[in-house]
Amino acid sequence: MASAPIRVRFAPSPTGYLHVGGARTALYNWLFARHHGGTFILRIEDTDVERSTEESVRAILEGLTWLGLDWDEGPIRQAERMPLYRAAAERLLGEGRAYWCVCTPEELAARRKEALAAGHSPKYDGRCRDRGYAPGGRPAALRIRTAAEGETVVEDLVHGPVTFQHADLDDFILVRSDGLPTYNFAVVVDDAEMRITYVLRGDDHIPNTPRQIQVYRALALPLPRFAHIPLILGADRARLSKRHGATSVMAYREMGYLPEALVNYLARLGWSYGDQEIFSREELVRHFTLEKVGNTAAVFDQGKLDWLNAHYLRVADPTRLADLLREQWVQAGVPAAAVEGTEPAWRAAVVVAFRERAKTLWELADSSRFLFDVPVPVDPEAAAKHLTPEAVALLGELLPRLEALPAFTTPALEACYRGFVEEKGIKLGVVAQATRVALTGRTVSPPLFEIMALLGRERGLARLRALVPGVRGEPSARKRRG
Repeated sequence: MASAPIRVRFAPSPTGYLHVGGARTALYNWLFARHHGGTFILRIEDTDVERSTEESVRAILEGLTWLGLDWDEGPIRQAERMPLYRAAAERLLGEGRAYWCVCTPEELAARRKEALAAGHSPKYDGRCRDRGYAPGGRPAALRIRTAAEGETVVEDLVHGPVTFQHADLDDFILVRSDGLPTYNFAVVVDDAEMRITYVLRGDDHIPNTPRQIQVYRALALPLPRFAHIPLILGADRARLSKRHGATSVMAYREMGYLPEALVNYLARLGWSYGDQEIFSREELVRHFTLEKVGNTAAVFDQGKLDWLNAHYLRVADPTRLADLLREQWVQAGVPAAAVEGTEPAWRAAVVVAFRERAKTLWELADSSRFLFDVPVPVDPEAAAKHLTPEAVALLGELLPRLEALPAFTTPALEACYRGFVEEKGIKLGVVAQATRVALTGRTVSPPLFEIMALLGRERGLARLRALVPGVRGEPSARKRRG
């Protein structure tokens, strides 16, 4: 008999942004589905009406789209599926597999406190289990009748067999007193109705699994196979959180990371294929299997992500990066009008010149912002070292030659400078570094003559003239004053 088609799902709760842990879970589900030619389903678990927001739904969809994790079905919203949960609850109640509990939250809290004080488990004591309550004038929650004896063994595809004793479980709530289903109930109904064959999720869900299996068995539903992926930790080995830095997928976009770099990094954060570090999306789909997912927590390494992003910056299409760079320049303080006033070919040339020294688009934008008419801060130490009176005087002698160049191109500029220093019998670095500091405010940049060509005749000469005593404005203005 042929096995059932692979069907997996990513089911976030819309109570915040898409964080990197959730993105990795989505990625592993997506890769698993694509590797097996299966179906990847997006489900929005929004039954928590107080915390779920449309803004969070949009953030999740935006994050998945940016990463290129396209879904085959969905987004399916739990809030629109209440009749399914009610029907399942009525069936369990009618078959005697569930019962109404009228214990108040205050009573339950007091009993838990007493149990803990006596050294017992704080689980529900089953007080309403056999009393036959029916919904009446007071709030009631629906609880499942769990097996009191025996054990449940979860054949986890990452961790191996995990055994749970039924004595440690309690009659947990399926439907709250407000009529809303609990997570452990709704997820089973949904997964069964959607014909989910594999459940791939974080291993913080392991304690939920035996409870969900109780629901599967009570409803006589086939079990999916489970694979629980270890969590992502910070460098201090604590669970990754905001205090470790950015955890939102879209925050990495804003910082200038490329989606292919983050996908590559997240795929390798807990999964391996030999010693290979860099994977195309096609390679990830071809090689991804659950057998290669590790069973220990992975540590988020910002340096490795930076290294990968730098690699993808170097090999990406300059035209595509130039388009992405427009937003980054504006964030770096360049007026939007100045950015939009440049030609696509010029922006692509900037990418080619600057990307070898950048780890992110933000670094590329920040290091190249001096190409625009924005205040260029000059490093005081660089100015004191390289903009000496002697160097400035030499630039004053060089200016007329630069002004006379018929073309402000890299070869022409280099020939002009080399001819000048040869006549003067000085080293190229004397005027080259002075020029670099005058134009960029820094001592380090891409090759000087490429930078001068990108800056252009008008901007470049204006910045050099501003340094030379007695020289202001265009050459024609100087002649009139003379």
